[in-house]
Amino acid sequence: MRPNGHTTDSHRRQRQALRAVAIFEFFKGIFVLLMGLCALMLVHRDVWLIAESVLAVLHINTDRHFAQVFLDYADNVTDARLWAAARVAFAYAALRFTEGYGLWRERPWAEWVAFISGTLLLPLEVRELIRGITVLRSALFLGNLAIVLYMLYVLRSNYLQRRKAAALG
Repeated sequence: MRPNGHTTDSHRRQRQALRAVAIFEFFKGIFVLLMGLCALMLVHRDVWLIAESVLAVLHINTDRHFAQVFLDYADNVTDARLWAAARVAFAYAALRFTEGYGLWRERPWAEWVAFISGTLLLPLEVRELIRGITVLRSALFLGNLAIVLYMLYVLRSNYLQRRKAAALG
């Protein structure tokens, strides 16, 4: 901020970028929250029968290899696994919502949360890319890599500003 209270262009650009990241994190939170709710909706239901219905709606022959893998996976789903998946999804969504709120409000702790959580996810995303490159996996990896690198830039810039202010100070 300038002494007269106006924000600089660089601060305005940084705020816009942080808010873009906050919106992205918020939507990730919504998506994962919905996945958690879907997991809860499957508790005490015949997941194999639902999976078979999904294949029928999509006009996918159940004799195909992919369909068999999908049905085998559905057959191994238990209520305990669904509850566990829902708990993990809700915790992850809470983290994304908290991070999004903090970034929107330009809280320093949120910059650290975004950097650390994004960095921790990169190895998992690389593993998924090794398993097979798809547009979705590539986009997620590149998007999260861009966020991690940007948050590193923000953290470093803030550190240098504090250091400069302390030296002048």
